Amino acid sequence: MLKQNKNLKPAALAAALALLTGSLAGCGGESISSSSSAETTSASSSESSSQSSEFKAGDQFYATEPLKLTMLYNDNPSYPISDNWIIWSEIAKKTNVTLDLVVVPLSDFEQKRSLLISSGEAPQLMPKTYAGSEVQFIPSGVILPVSDYVDKMPNYMQKVEQWNMKNDLKQIMQKDGKYYLLSGLHEKPNANYSYLVREDIVKELGMQDPNTYDDLYTLLKAMKTKYPDVYPLSDRYSGKNMLGIVASAFGVCAGWGKGDYKVFNWDTEKFEYAPTSQNYKDFLTYMNKLVKEGLLDPESFTQTDDQAIGKFSNGKSFVISTNTTHAQEMLKTMESTLGQGNFELTQIVPPIGPAGNYISGSRLENGIMINSSVAKDPRCDEIFHFVDWLWYSDEGQTFCKWGIENVTYKTVNGTKQLMDDVTFNGINPTGTKDLRKDFGFSNGTFTYGGSQELKYSLMNDREKAFQQAVFEKREVKNVDPPVLMDEDQREQANMIVTPLTDYVDQMTLEFILGTKSLEKDWDTFVSECKAKGCDDYINMCNQVYEETKDILNK
Repeated sequence: MLKQNKNLKPAALAAALALLTGSLAGCGGESISSSSSAETTSASSSESSSQSSEFKAGDQFYATEPLKLTMLYNDNPSYPISDNWIIWSEIAKKTNVTLDLVVVPLSDFEQKRSLLISSGEAPQLMPKTYAGSEVQFIPSGVILPVSDYVDKMPNYMQKVEQWNMKNDLKQIMQKDGKYYLLSGLHEKPNANYSYLVREDIVKELGMQDPNTYDDLYTLLKAMKTKYPDVYPLSDRYSGKNMLGIVASAFGVCAGWGKGDYKVFNWDTEKFEYAPTSQNYKDFLTYMNKLVKEGLLDPESFTQTDDQAIGKFSNGKSFVISTNTTHAQEMLKTMESTLGQGNFELTQIVPPIGPAGNYISGSRLENGIMINSSVAKDPRCDEIFHFVDWLWYSDEGQTFCKWGIENVTYKTVNGTKQLMDDVTFNGINPTGTKDLRKDFGFSNGTFTYGGSQELKYSLMNDREKAFQQAVFEKREVKNVDPPVLMDEDQREQANMIVTPLTDYVDQMTLEFILGTKSLEKDWDTFVSECKAKGCDDYINMCNQVYEETKDILNK
């Protein structure tokens, strides 16, 4: 079932090298492939059509005859893949489908996926694809315009209708009016990232958790006064999460949320280039003040995650970026370093800034690309039914998240609970079996999207309290509309955006760290952005937006 081939066929390798930037050396010295297309047992077109017309939302999918599908698998080192996971046999038992996996390490997943696709050896199903990364594969025709096939996915369509997600899906629409990625669908926006704070230090100082970025500055300042040898905020993720959430609070974009650095002004209905704005300068000024006053560790942008975690877990810093999963992991780490009962942690609601009481959020998550070969498969309908059941039906989503009743969970008075010996994300911490590591469930390749009730059902109390607090205290800002460029326009735009973005990335850090002066060098920076074509790019975006409004408004 599991496959991790070490070498591509010579002809495929040549094609890959011709089409990709880089080489095998850039891929870590090895590449992988599936040995062939999926082996399927033929079924008559009449059988397939019959099942297509009969399969409805809420139905259990079961293939008419045994079906084998190739699938790309993102191997996360937090729960390394195992042939012994019962998720594989249970999928086969429930659906009559066997997954033939092409296993790729998380560390170079995107690069090796590109290599597989360009070499013509891509699996049929390619989950764990983030929106935007599918665009590069559209011109070659190697992936399906899946929006043409969603009529074969009644569970998917039911959620789109019930949760009113038509406008959400426009975020992944292309200029032809289609989309090429089956995104994970959330009933409510997903709130996950913010800051983890040493609550015991906050209480020691007689203060409260910060509500605004001014409050955060005041808290960090008090921490520095009390503990002068400590950088109160020392970050992980190369500082990219921190930059993203601070920038959003100032009405601009940076870090993980930078995109191509454009933002949409809903008052004027025009795109603007964020880095040349006063809002961006204000954002940089705030960040530079933190560094200049010793409140933010300048190594936050260069240190490894392990180094940042080591500082926080050993009391060398008091604030760090986090997501809900990493917050729980940090709790366990600090119980071993500082000792249980010697600290208190809180994942705070993201602070607000000049942009108002808003946070960024989306109801779409990473999703599935489907190889265009599926369209020619005599069992095309069944393949889409399988995807629809496993990733989008209530039963399939519950199965992927919770596992098997009386094996990984039990039902008590109508409520699901993990079996006493099973642990997950801080629930049943004394359990000897991990839901992901030992069984394969709650696995990021299969578990994303779903109802709010389902998401809450397997959250620990800390995570649930954070999620609820975010939506009680913050509003989700409108998502910027997409710019529906065709291939030629996209190529022209990329010629501007790539070097321009590299320049802004570099200057953003230099301004924050103080190696460039916001007083002396800001005007030169703005002029250089214009010289590199930022105005030309924004004018192009606004022109395309005006020309494609009719597509977006359908």
